[in-house]
Amino acid sequence: MAETRFPAERTTATWRWEVSQDPREAHALLCACDAHQATASGTPAPRRRPETTERRVRSGAVRLLRHGAHPAGMFTLTWDPPFTVDEGVFPRAERPIHLSRLAVAPEWLGEGSLVGLRCLRHAIEEAERAGADVLRSEANPDLTDTRALLDVLGFRQYGPTLGDAGGSRRVHLQKTLRAAAPVPGREG
Repeated sequence: MAETRFPAERTTATWRWEVSQDPREAHALLCACDAHQATASGTPAPRRRPETTERRVRSGAVRLLRHGAHPAGMFTLTWDPPFTVDEGVFPRAERPIHLSRLAVAPEWLGEGSLVGLRCLRHAIEEAERAGADVLRSEANPDLTDTRALLDVLGFRQYGPTLGDAGGSRRVHLQKTLRAAAPVPGREG
């Protein structure tokens, strides 16, 4: 078996979560991940709007995982659905929260990296702390590793696989969360 060597910073740098403060940094990470995944899967990259990223960062909805000084992964949690879906495809929920814009820096998308898993676990923890009863998401079913990870973590598909004229495909997913007391003063 070949020995894998990483630069010293990659093995010794610290990991930390933060609320993203820089819309350009978040947007660059999102677009880099999208481009990498599109090339790897042979599917079109989603069209991302910088103004949407800026709005979500300014609202405090974007969580960023940093490795040393570098962004390694991110996700967005919002009470309002960031994607268009007939809410009737999902089972009834009292306090649904929505996961979107899951992104991992391309250098962390390699074999054995746990950045995507760390992002999803943190999103689930944040959703539970916020008092959500379900976590909803939209995913590209052609990103098989991402989809498999979502399945393992308990996300279940509701409704059919949808597509558009540009070749993009998507599925709507939901994970039931453990009962959590709502955070005082937090409106859903």
